[in-house]
Amino acid sequence: MKPRDENKIAQVYKATLKLVKARGLAGITMQSVAKEAEMATGTLYIYFKNKDAIIFNLFHVCVQNSAQVFFRNYNPSAPYKEALHLIWYNIMRHRMEHFDESVFLEQCFHSPFIDEPTKVRVKKMFDPLRELIERGKQEQELKDMDSFWLLSFMMGSINEVVKRAVYFNKKISDEMLEMNFMMCWDGMKA
Repeated sequence: MKPRDENKIAQVYKATLKLVKARGLAGITMQSVAKEAEMATGTLYIYFKNKDAIIFNLFHVCVQNSAQVFFRNYNPSAPYKEALHLIWYNIMRHRMEHFDESVFLEQCFHSPFIDEPTKVRVKKMFDPLRELIERGKQEQELKDMDSFWLLSFMMGSINEVVKRAVYFNKKISDEMLEMNFMMCWDGMKA
């Protein structure tokens, strides 16, 4: 049996991300992915049983990649605002640099391709952020409100800034990033 070619898998993932951004999850087929990946449809079936398998596997790759990047250089004992700033910045940069992945993940979370037990397992990977929000409330750095809403505000502001920058072809300078963090911080702080 021929060993799996990781480059071919990477081609499939890249093609899938591009197609999902352009057409949505429902708009892709095995044939369209194969064509975009510049391979025969039969070759694609060697690597993935069906479209669901591509989406499921790519979803896990994207989630793991996101979790690693979001918490890169994070020190849970760092001063609160510094720790939040680092994670906020990591998320913002990752979303800007991997916008196709962000679109894909958002669509997956709102689709039948990813079941509830998987969503629960994935959310656990991001527990350090939830724990940081809880710490902020305990230390009276953040508003005393449900962490769900604080996280929704933070992630919503990040997602909207990234989407607008991409869709309107706006470059976000380091100064503008810092201003956006401060607006987010001002909205969340106690």
